[in-house]
Amino acid sequence: MKMYRHIFFDLDNTLWDFKKNSREVLTELYHTFQLHALGVPTPEIFINAYEERNGMMWEQYRLGKINKPALRDHRFRLTFWDMGLDASLAPRELGAEYIRISPTKPYLIPHTHEILSYLSEKYTLHIITNGFAEAQSVKLRVSELEKYFTEIIISEHTGFKKPDKSIFEYALGKAGAVAEQSLMVGDGLEADILGAMVAGLDTVFFNPEKIPHDSVPTWEIESLSELKNIL
Repeated sequence: MKMYRHIFFDLDNTLWDFKKNSREVLTELYHTFQLHALGVPTPEIFINAYEERNGMMWEQYRLGKINKPALRDHRFRLTFWDMGLDASLAPRELGAEYIRISPTKPYLIPHTHEILSYLSEKYTLHIITNGFAEAQSVKLRVSELEKYFTEIIISEHTGFKKPDKSIFEYALGKAGAVAEQSLMVGDGLEADILGAMVAGLDTVFFNPEKIPHDSVPTWEIESLSELKNIL
């Protein structure tokens, strides 16, 4: 078996439960801003519309088609438009409150602390994330994940976004690592797995929802606890 020295992790939906944390915040905001009175029938309809719109805009951001302000300032207005409502009805404070509250939510993917504690005794651990710097820093602090990681590579600080192999090469340089002794763990098939493969890293595709695909990661797992079987 190949001897690894460095393990790189994605953050959102690999360790920090982005979906669960985000949905809790969106439900709170639905009630705080009384969106029912603005024509949004239920929190579930609001959440589903937002998730679809946000996913589309993050893809545009990753591809360099929109910038950070466009993503943050317009996603809720466009969510209202997607629901067949006047975009101007979206409360102006909605976006800022979502950004403020979301990173403070503590929910993690099951087995996160258990597996990071186990791995940190054997390997040097790092983060590579496309998320925004101010949010990712809060997430890591509130969820008490900082202590496990030596280098935290945030795309905003590098000028590159996953899956660009340049961010993986940058991360290797920061960590003092070589690709042949490094492993990337993430839930994003394109951003995390294919990007890391191009940069020469072995990969673990975290696929709890058993999404079908044609890629060939080094390993594929449905639970973080399975990393103990690999490492």
